[in-house]
Amino acid sequence: MVPVDAEQISMLREVLSATGWLERTEEFGRALRVTSRTPGGLLLVGTPAGDPWHLAAHLDDESRLGGAPGLAPTLVRWEPPADAPAHLRVGLERLEEARRGETLFVVAEEGAPVPLLERVDDARRTGATVLALEGGDRELRGLAHEALTVPPGEALMSFDGAQHLVSAAAGREPERSPRGLRRRLARLLDAVSGPVPD
Repeated sequence: MVPVDAEQISMLREVLSATGWLERTEEFGRALRVTSRTPGGLLLVGTPAGDPWHLAAHLDDESRLGGAPGLAPTLVRWEPPADAPAHLRVGLERLEEARRGETLFVVAEEGAPVPLLERVDDARRTGATVLALEGGDRELRGLAHEALTVPPGEALMSFDGAQHLVSAAAGREPERSPRGLRRRLARLLDAVSGPVPD
């Protein structure tokens, strides 16, 4: 998968400005940011067909750059290798420990299998907030507190494109916070010109 940079996101936003997709991804991204406040409490899970690696990397970047530690995801995997590093060995049993104050973010372009739906239902019952980025799965959508559907064959928005816009929206602090804007600008200036020497 090719990385998408800020300029590409900006171009995508311009193309989609009159379609309603920007508003939907912004709203979903805000919900993700608001519910993901506990460090380590954002549980990101995909389907057996694929772990959402790319989205995990973007959310990790947004967490770091946006000063939002709750956005750094715990990637939950269907079959983590026993010799993988600790942060890549988190299996589905972690969903059984989900509790109030945590967010379960399910990414399922194809239909979610029954074992995943059962775990999502259990996590919701124990108080976790459930968000779903899905490709038309009614059952998953019904279990989610917030859902964003990207229908198969959607001409204007790909599933990957939605992930990029959602992660970018989640990383942005509300504009009403001048202090947050100043922090982001300061980080941007440091990244461009380097820190000011003492």
